[in-house]
Amino acid sequence: MKAIPYGRQTITDEDIQAVVEVLKSDFLTQGPHIATFEQKFADYVGAKYAVAVSNGTAALHLCALALNVNEKSNVITSPITFAASANCIKYCGGEVFFADIDPKTFLLDITKVRALIESKPKGFFSGIVPVDFAGNAVDLEAFRKLADEFGLWIIEDACHAPGGYFIDSHKQQQNCGNGNFADLSIFSFHPVKHIATGEGGMITTNNPALYENLLLLRTHGITKNATQFQNEASEVAQGGWYYEMQELGYNYRITDFQAALGSSQLERAAANLERRRVLAKQYDAAFENTAIIKPINHPGNAYHLYVIQIKDRLGLYNYLKENHIYAQVHYVPVHLMPYYQKQGYKKGDFPLAEKYYEACLSIPMYQSLTDDEQQYIIETILKFVK
Repeated sequence: MKAIPYGRQTITDEDIQAVVEVLKSDFLTQGPHIATFEQKFADYVGAKYAVAVSNGTAALHLCALALNVNEKSNVITSPITFAASANCIKYCGGEVFFADIDPKTFLLDITKVRALIESKPKGFFSGIVPVDFAGNAVDLEAFRKLADEFGLWIIEDACHAPGGYFIDSHKQQQNCGNGNFADLSIFSFHPVKHIATGEGGMITTNNPALYENLLLLRTHGITKNATQFQNEASEVAQGGWYYEMQELGYNYRITDFQAALGSSQLERAAANLERRRVLAKQYDAAFENTAIIKPINHPGNAYHLYVIQIKDRLGLYNYLKENHIYAQVHYVPVHLMPYYQKQGYKKGDFPLAEKYYEACLSIPMYQSLTDDEQQYIIETILKFVK
């Protein structure tokens, strides 16, 4: 059996041809394929606007900038996430506060968030960054109600969940990133994600003012749009070369060939998501009535990861590796990273997140995983357990 990673990209001949066509065109960056990819992705999640950027971390940073995060900002997020969910606040000088997770879903626990908010003076917190961890969608309707009660904004970290959804109180499907509840949502196109562009990210929103600001911040804070010029000199008077830097922005652009690859991958997004859900159901069935704790299987889970919990996590990790199966751990709690420990966090602060971490293991989950490969993984795990 060849080596089986925990995640991997799927690149087809159609993907390769889409990239080749761009490489032969006049534009490698800032060309027409970026706008096409943005529109297709916005349609996919059901949002009004989408802004493609260089990676998911850049997307988070731009969101924080667009929402005016600064040294007076205090923001809540989950300790079970990649560090970027918290770091984006620190980039802008703000302070990060963690709240513990729900042990059944591994998502940010809204009751813990409410308790944290109520423990501080009114107006202390600025926003919340809920994370659709492993592809399981956060109930953003409930978080929106909480946020509105205390005057907070929401950035949805949906890096794990393109195609994921939750069912709202009106029994309606609410897609991750559709902008109905979060002010801004972000996605990642890293190779192990559902849609791969090498590196890349996307921000979605239904707010036109935030959308325009994101476009500016993505490209050095510079605009060539004459209708937006602030100086008295007009574009006509200055000539076609004229532009204005109006904000301190960044070079967070994505390339045209990455955008073309993303658009090509989007054509298979629905089928790939369905395959992930089939694989998850097969894992669910295989681990029934065993010592393995399997994840909550919600219909809207996008299954970026399939995370199990087992007492001898290290033993299973090494056993799988010996059998050419490469698992991973998602994640070391952010508050236990040395950087955040220097901010005052310590072991024991979030016991549910820490308990989850001690036993969690992400086993292979990607759309090109074959039934034979999955069966081999299952048999190997069950052999270890027995």
